Amino acid sequence: MKTIIRQGTRAPAALFSVFAALLFLAGCNSGESTEALPNTGGGSNTVSYSGPAPATDDVLIFKRSVWDELSGQNKCGACHNAGGQSPQFVHEGDINIAYAQANTIVNLSDPSQSEMVTKVAGGHNCWTTSVTACTDLLTVYISNWAGGSEGAVKTVELRAPDINEVNDTLTFPGDPSLFQSSIYPVLTDYCSECHTSNGQTPYIASTNVQTAYDQAKSRIDLNDRAPEVSLYDASSRLVERLRDDSHNCWDNDCVESSIVMLAAIQNFISDLGEPEPIPANLVTSKALNLVNDGLLANAGGRYEDNVIALYEFKAGEGPTAFDTSGVSPPLNLTLSGNVGWVGGWGVEFGPAFETDDGAMIRAGKAQGSTADSRKLHTLLTASGEYAIEAWVVPGNITQEDSRIVTYSGSSTARNFTLGQDMQSYEFLHRSTTTDQNDPMLTEANPMLLQATLQHVVVNFTPDGGREIFVNGEPSGDVDPDSAGLLTEWDNSFALVLGNETDGESPWEGAVRMLAIHNRALTAEQVAANYDVGVGQKFFLLFSVSHLVDMPESFIVFEVSQFDNYGYLFSNPFFISLDDTQSPSGIPLKGMRIGINGREVVVGQSFANLDLTLNASDYVTGSGQPLSRLGTVLALEEGPEIDQFFLTFEEIGSYEDARSEGPVPAQPPVSGSTEFSAIGLKTFDEVNASMSKVTGIPTTQSGVAETFTTVKQQLPTVEDLEGFLSSHQMAITQMAIQYCDVLVEDTDKRDDFFPGFNFGENASTAFDDAGRALIKTPLMENFVGTSLTTQPSDADIEAELDALMGRLTTCGGGSCEAGRTETVVKASCAAVLGSAVTLIQ
Repeated sequence: MKTIIRQGTRAPAALFSVFAALLFLAGCNSGESTEALPNTGGGSNTVSYSGPAPATDDVLIFKRSVWDELSGQNKCGACHNAGGQSPQFVHEGDINIAYAQANTIVNLSDPSQSEMVTKVAGGHNCWTTSVTACTDLLTVYISNWAGGSEGAVKTVELRAPDINEVNDTLTFPGDPSLFQSSIYPVLTDYCSECHTSNGQTPYIASTNVQTAYDQAKSRIDLNDRAPEVSLYDASSRLVERLRDDSHNCWDNDCVESSIVMLAAIQNFISDLGEPEPIPANLVTSKALNLVNDGLLANAGGRYEDNVIALYEFKAGEGPTAFDTSGVSPPLNLTLSGNVGWVGGWGVEFGPAFETDDGAMIRAGKAQGSTADSRKLHTLLTASGEYAIEAWVVPGNITQEDSRIVTYSGSSTARNFTLGQDMQSYEFLHRSTTTDQNDPMLTEANPMLLQATLQHVVVNFTPDGGREIFVNGEPSGDVDPDSAGLLTEWDNSFALVLGNETDGESPWEGAVRMLAIHNRALTAEQVAANYDVGVGQKFFLLFSVSHLVDMPESFIVFEVSQFDNYGYLFSNPFFISLDDTQSPSGIPLKGMRIGINGREVVVGQSFANLDLTLNASDYVTGSGQPLSRLGTVLALEEGPEIDQFFLTFEEIGSYEDARSEGPVPAQPPVSGSTEFSAIGLKTFDEVNASMSKVTGIPTTQSGVAETFTTVKQQLPTVEDLEGFLSSHQMAITQMAIQYCDVLVEDTDKRDDFFPGFNFGENASTAFDDAGRALIKTPLMENFVGTSLTTQPSDADIEAELDALMGRLTTCGGGSCEAGRTETVVKASCAAVLGSAVTLIQ
């Protein structure tokens, strides 16, 4: 067996109740005292222990970490207690007996592989509605018991998977007709009270058949064919939920309900016909499924010593996002409105909408109860500092005053808020020196927020105040308020994601992970957590021992579900789990990835691989890297069902002589051979043009950073036929940046717009004379005059008049401070970002 050192470090997640210190005082004497030891697990189902004192410090740690959390009647205490069934690891009469019994079912070196965890993972008495949440919590409890030195390097142990042959696999048809006539009637008859588009996910009984079909595919295993597969062998999730989880069975008969569901699925499968066999000439590895055969690679690298609430969104279905921090009470969140699960862990919030049947669905949010949210107040005010860490994907860069994460009572009353204001993150916070609605924005880089996956951390400390990090780097912004204390926090507020408690500040986007720490993170810890990444990751060990004549040989990929539609394969390497083995001159050429019985047509990044596996490049325990490339492949039936394998043009002594076929003849040239006399400016030309006309150098820090960010979105060729909407978005961002720098520099703006009073309120500054002082310099410097093909000045000025009019219409007559500069920036960007800069 092998271990691979993962990047970064992870301190033990050993945070408990603030009352844990009392437990140390009570347990210092290991004699036969029967003085009651407090239960630090929290909640209403805890057990008061008054038996013999812990015999050793390790027994005491076991009690705090495991026994206190599991001894309640709502968890394991109902069965595994004194006089109950074996093992009695929550024995309430003697903690030392419980300790001895627990040692028979835990693996302290690899807590996730403990029998206590795997038993529950197999369906044994989970106390929540999510088996994943239960197994995560058990892993945390055992990890807390195992402890370890702070900053210890976390490892992942590679284990050989089961060996599976490549199946001749059926695929789902694109047309939902067969589904509509077989499975859909069962779903609409028995599941429509909950699983419709205006209910809870998955929408398997939606009134829209295509929606129901798309949502049901990942819950149907096309290998559940009749008569080979019986009820208790079936692995379709639609059957398992009834058969194993007793989930809303009809007529209170789960066996009969699961039989009906399986029959409908098998009728659907039989109508698909026989699977197409894989080509006999393919040289293939053994096959793997991501969920059943993959080895979780989310092992470590994160700093989580002080996490008090953690949401990794692993459940993937249902109305609850579970807090798996292991700190009681769990602050679980209830999903409501337009919110759905994201494949590979996450939840996505959408706007309010009207369903096909006329029902109104509110904007999405996830909210905890005020009672459970009180642990944030208790633990954060006790420490006086905190950090909010999130992996987020903003849905757009235009939403304003939108709540991503908030601990608040309404749109105007909060303890803290992480929000979005267009292209800035905002951090609102209550302390003794700040108004609860005073934001700190990422203004040092005005376009730091992008509509892509980003890691965001906001810190507060009583001596340093607020700070913001994005993608592992500090934003460069300074807290506008002096630091204070958290003594004025309100303990009646609730934790909410994606909206405000009153539903008035919806945010569109996805949250892939959220952690709340009761200590601020250092810059090094932020960077380490960013480097680890986010989402569900696996190692897939494709067996190739039968091809290379070398025992326990595998080609290993790091694989994750990229989103709801694809998988990411990356960083392949070759390794033998037998330490005595090393490769010697094994050729490896033309590696491709197959899914469900056939090679994928696109995305074969490793098809050009041509190398030799040899001892000089091989490191025992780590293997030999094959490529630094990655590729995204389309999801077909879902991670629980899709089967992957590798094919090779050559590996060892095996070859697949492929013929690419003759190169097709070039089609005759048709149409006109004339080309346009005008074209697009390329990325460097656009940047140079904007610099020239505004007088702002391309080396200015904000301009240079924006250009680096959007450079790949700008045109690379001059052909007008190649113009894309993404080009215009990038040009707009560049124009906004140049105009922002121009107007913020008082000397430059006075030279560019002579005579205009930037200190006057916007409600009066833009009269006819004021507008002329803005329009004339823009027309002369940006558009030009007396050109051979002169644009219509009147049309451009009319657009600018209309824009200024809209932006200076302020409620109450007078506009807010700073509005004048904003209107000038917008007018400047409207002209600079138009065709006058793009076309040549």
